[in-house]
Amino acid sequence: MRKKLQQTIKPLLKTFLALSLVLALALGHADGALAARSGGRIGGGSFRVPSSRTYTPRTYAPPGGGGYYPGGGFGGGFGFPFLLPFWGIGGGFGGIFTILIFLAIANFLLQTFRRVSSGETPEADYSSNSPVSVTRLQVGLLAQARELQNELNHIAETADTNTPEGRAEILQEASLALLRHPEYFVYAGGGTQQASLNSAEGQFNRLSLAERSKFSEETLSNVNNQLRAALAKDALPPAGELDNPTRLFTEGPGEYIIVTLLAATLGKFEIPTAINSADDLRQALRQIGSIPSDKLLAIEVLWTPQAENDTLTSDDVLANYPDLRLV
Repeated sequence: MRKKLQQTIKPLLKTFLALSLVLALALGHADGALAARSGGRIGGGSFRVPSSRTYTPRTYAPPGGGGYYPGGGFGGGFGFPFLLPFWGIGGGFGGIFTILIFLAIANFLLQTFRRVSSGETPEADYSSNSPVSVTRLQVGLLAQARELQNELNHIAETADTNTPEGRAEILQEASLALLRHPEYFVYAGGGTQQASLNSAEGQFNRLSLAERSKFSEETLSNVNNQLRAALAKDALPPAGELDNPTRLFTEGPGEYIIVTLLAATLGKFEIPTAINSADDLRQALRQIGSIPSDKLLAIEVLWTPQAENDTLTSDDVLANYPDLRLV
């Protein structure tokens, strides 16, 4: 009786163990499939309050000591006659006082004209409560847009992230690179959050960390002119993955590239909250790519995958980028 029972249970145990092994392998590889991929990052900027420029009028002493010459103006060739009548208190004092007032007015007008003609304008007086817009725009493309990765790599390797002009150029070039590949647009998403200057940095950093946490490794980065690149690795599948037939069903053939643009700008700036078409996406890219350098506080451009031959599957996109919409 016992022998018969053992003979009956033994095949069941073998079946159970085999099923357990298959499930363990399937779940283990599914976790690997949903793991984050290699990523690239370009960024820089500062959230310090910009200092206001004040202009101190400069006075020009006439050469040779100067003085007033009754026939034609002021000493050293100041250049125009004094036409106002002399009036005032007590004879000569009134005339001298009037001359001094006229000199002050003329000097003010002269300095104003020089500033305007040279294009100088005072900066706005920003405080810790000044409004800041923190914008995130994400684009999902088919992996056939491999040349886009090369363009982003080139921007990272040559960009100047330490100057406002350099950061504006990075944002412009990244937007242009995306606009050149509209045939590969699949997903899009984003929006703008308003914050005060003293809290905008925290909001910007939270968005940046959320995106960076989706990478297993930043294989190329240029942040504040610190260029770092990881050693190239072959994108080989994990051990046993080729023997796992469930991977074909869970992943499918789709492969994607996700690019994220982050920008913190002084004042009011906003992209559409709903990007439902390729036209909406193109408009948002033009908006964020045209932000002037004097309004940019900080920027980041992030993309995945970065490493050659690395892939981002449809499961990766669904797991890590649930807010993206089809366009």
